[in-house]
Amino acid sequence: MTLYESARPLLFALPAETAHNLGKRAMASAQSSGTLRRAIRYNYRYRHPMLEIERFGLTFESPVGVAAGFDKNGEVMHCLSDLGFGFAEVGTVTPYPQPGNERPRLFRLPDDEAMINRLAFNSQGADRVANRLETHGTPQVPVAVNIGKMNSSDEHEAIEDYRRVLDRFSEQADYFVLNVSCPNTPEDYDEQSPDHLREVFSTLEDENENDKPLLVKVGPDSTRDSLADLVEIVEEFAIDGIVATNTTTDHDELTDTHRNEWGGVSGEPLESAATETVATLAELTELPIIGVGGVDDAEGAYRKIRAGASLVQVYTGFVYRGPSLAREINRGLVELLRRDGFDSLEEAIGADLE
Repeated sequence: MTLYESARPLLFALPAETAHNLGKRAMASAQSSGTLRRAIRYNYRYRHPMLEIERFGLTFESPVGVAAGFDKNGEVMHCLSDLGFGFAEVGTVTPYPQPGNERPRLFRLPDDEAMINRLAFNSQGADRVANRLETHGTPQVPVAVNIGKMNSSDEHEAIEDYRRVLDRFSEQADYFVLNVSCPNTPEDYDEQSPDHLREVFSTLEDENENDKPLLVKVGPDSTRDSLADLVEIVEEFAIDGIVATNTTTDHDELTDTHRNEWGGVSGEPLESAATETVATLAELTELPIIGVGGVDDAEGAYRKIRAGASLVQVYTGFVYRGPSLAREINRGLVELLRRDGFDSLEEAIGADLE
């Protein structure tokens, strides 16, 4: 039994958001010590040439990253890198501070190996997060900024919100992810309507003076036709990639006592739908895809890669499996690639589509 497996019952006895913040404080403390950082890298970081891949003009030494939502305010980026993650996503970041929904708003569902969240873009705001990254620097892995809107913003104000966040992080971010598929924010208008997306992409295209890669995040509940419409717009504006997927609103298969809490579901129940969305997108476009949803081991990561994902992200799996997750997935991926006769990760991408 690992140290984390021993400690997990104590952490899970706490409210989910309390335990999450406690864990991040421990990570922040660890990354402030050079000695601890070296020890963490020695024990947890795993690199192999077979896993290295280039996308968006960036080199990813590992295809396993951390999804938006885990480190909303960019507080533990260095520790995530030390733990072996090949990239990380800050945010969702909003232009100004906002509290999000009232607590409790984050729930573990151990019976389903899932989580439900209705955080609704709680953020310290772009200035504070950007100042933190400027002060402490970013790690030697690609760092994305997930950009979102204020919950009070209407359709036109939201576009200005996105523009402000992109502009504020133009120096620090290696790439951006536009979050227009969160199921936990007010739905006063259709964030994914073609007209709205065209206006958003046009604005950000003009604002992106440093020509940083821009990706868009989609939900897992979209039909093939709606994904095809999205791909058409994305390619029209030369968007650089797609993140698939956000959380799902489908609670039908949940069994845990928290199953009726409203909010987006992540973790194991999302795995199949997210992988299917990756495969559908890979059939519709040659744009790079980042697969996220239910990844908690090498086999799950490999399924998304063979379905067409160039990179994968974890969040809920990290909560359940602990700090060794990136190491175990990376090691397992090397074994799976060798088993199937691939010389590199690149060769395996989309293998199940052929």
